[in-house]
Amino acid sequence: MTSREWLALSVPLAPALAAIFVCVAPRRAVSPVGLASACVSALVAGALAAVALARADDPVTGDWLVVDAAAGLFVGVVGVVGLASAITSIAYLGSAETGLVRPERGPRLYWGAFLAFWAVLAAVPLAGNLGVAWLLIEATTAASALLVGFSGKARALEAGWKYLVLTSLGLGVALLGIVLLAPSVSGGLGGLSWSSLASIDGDSERLTVAFVLLLAGLAAKVGWAPVHNWLPDAHSEAPPPVSALLSGALLPAVLVVAWRSDRALAPAVGENLAASLLVAFGLVSLAFAIPFLWRALAWKRLLAYSSLEHMGVLALGLAFATPLAMAGVVVHVVGHALAKALGFYAATPLLSHAPSAASRPATGIGRTSPALGASLGISLGTLAGLPPSPLFTSEVLIIAGGFQAGRTWEAAAAAALLALGFLGLGHALLETIAGRTHRRAPGSPVGLRTVIALTAVATVALLALTAAAPWLPGSDIVDALLETS
Repeated sequence: MTSREWLALSVPLAPALAAIFVCVAPRRAVSPVGLASACVSALVAGALAAVALARADDPVTGDWLVVDAAAGLFVGVVGVVGLASAITSIAYLGSAETGLVRPERGPRLYWGAFLAFWAVLAAVPLAGNLGVAWLLIEATTAASALLVGFSGKARALEAGWKYLVLTSLGLGVALLGIVLLAPSVSGGLGGLSWSSLASIDGDSERLTVAFVLLLAGLAAKVGWAPVHNWLPDAHSEAPPPVSALLSGALLPAVLVVAWRSDRALAPAVGENLAASLLVAFGLVSLAFAIPFLWRALAWKRLLAYSSLEHMGVLALGLAFATPLAMAGVVVHVVGHALAKALGFYAATPLLSHAPSAASRPATGIGRTSPALGASLGISLGTLAGLPPSPLFTSEVLIIAGGFQAGRTWEAAAAAALLALGFLGLGHALLETIAGRTHRRAPGSPVGLRTVIALTAVATVALLALTAAAPWLPGSDIVDALLETS
């Protein structure tokens, strides 16, 4: 095995071992051990991301493991969001209660499940085999469903159960697609590697049905409409640090598996069908999200429907598959992860400052807590695509990529839908910052200092991403992604 392969194996191994350590650590050491382990896990993930992106033109591909530009990009996102979620988990656990276990066992349960979820999640982009990727995605469901219902409240338990059932049902449909592929592959499970699928040969009608089932099943986990029903409840009921991982890391990680499947099977089912199916999911997701973005929603629920919109944007970028569109995808993945995670982290001090924000829109926060209002504003302004947001740049690149690919009406429809989404989120931004104020809880909001520090870091990173975006088309990273597609 090469050094990159050993490094790739250590990415999920580090948090997996940490989950074991947390389970046996003394009670008072659970949170410090969890946080220290998260730092190590993030360092390993960052190292692999740097190596994979630096050597984007020389990927490692095998029947079980792949270390390429896509893997580096998504593993890096998991590492960054995972570390920030671990940091903000300290403040969350200091003020939260769980009805699942006795209070003194809550931190151990949380950190064990959190690190186990991280371990499986980090392995998903590295899977070089469709069968292994499916198993890993199913494992993320088991690990994260417990975290969604961590509070033990009725709504949280319902959201966790709904998430478990609906995503497992979707993955069952994807498994049926894999079963239909089986007669056309040889070599057992190894025949489901991405390289083997690219050279598959067989009954075209059966392969087409298998492809549609596979992508439709994975869509349930990505959160594409119309199979996104679990997403709003799970994101709004999970602990804020877990919501950040679900939206900023899990959805894109499963998206890369859907994209690899799409590209691997495109020669067998036809390039037009493969791209058109992604376009359909993208446009339908945008259309479904807009009515909810125009409604007055509780903060975390608003962010959840924003995830539906942004996963649709990424589907369009991957379908267009031009240098401009792929550069937009890179910027969008990173920018969305940073902004969305920041928004969920800010939910902890927000609910401390304005408890009513758990069930109704947060308004006037900029007047009653300017620092918290700034964090909410930067997050929502970035997600809305307000310049100089990198998501504004990425959306322009993706739409331009659509025209470049000759998909004129699809690109025009996406531009119109994004404009409507911007209006909805723009109104929510104004109301959140400068709207009517309500009675606020006395005292300093829980975890506000941590969120302020993360806001400063995220702001610098987002502006740097905007500055780097024009240089990405034609870069080694984008060229490597285009070769994959």
